[in-house]
Amino acid sequence: MRFTPLGDQAITITLGDSIDEPTRRRVHAATSRIERAALPGIVDLVPGFASVTLHYDPAAVPAEASYEFLVERLTPLLASTSDDTPPSARVIEIPVCYGGDLGPDLGDVAARHEMSEDEVIALHSAGDYVVYMVGFMPGFAYLGGLADRLVTPRRSAPRKAVPAGAVGIGGAQTGVYPMISPGGWNLLGQTPRVVFDPTRAEPSLFATGDHVRFRAITRGEFDTWRE
Repeated sequence: MRFTPLGDQAITITLGDSIDEPTRRRVHAATSRIERAALPGIVDLVPGFASVTLHYDPAAVPAEASYEFLVERLTPLLASTSDDTPPSARVIEIPVCYGGDLGPDLGDVAARHEMSEDEVIALHSAGDYVVYMVGFMPGFAYLGGLADRLVTPRRSAPRKAVPAGAVGIGGAQTGVYPMISPGGWNLLGQTPRVVFDPTRAEPSLFATGDHVRFRAITRGEFDTWRE
């Protein structure tokens, strides 16, 4: 565990140096412990792949040396987080219409791995994925658990506009674009579900630690889908 100041109003707590399940669990446990402790001055917690960034209001911390005060209390609080029992995870199902104009890179991914498109779909939709972190843009969840046979480098030429709901692969991860944006992931299909909606009580469909499963649907189901 390593503490690093991030400006004068944040602390990055590094809990590992790799993207893997043990590190994700330490990050999740540390975030939960800090939330429960309700330390003075904390305004936000941002979990990452291998770290948690804690944002605080120096004026609300009861000490002149805010950074030192918080580190002194965080050090014993976060000891042995690996002993924490993981909480029950939500399982979120994402219907996906694979291929065609909704998944323009499906054929390229299949050819790269010497599979048929149906084999790629079956393998991708069979995975049990875990949300490692939410970042890049509001509601974008980086999902771990992609089968080794589907690991695919990002496109050499990113698209200027990837549609909301596009499901893609970037390296060893898969994910769903929550809104129209530039992007370089390989697009396999699209979901009709709304991944990010700022008018909802919980704007993002995904949270760190959630389990995600993809389910193949037809174009007809996609076109007539209602939330």
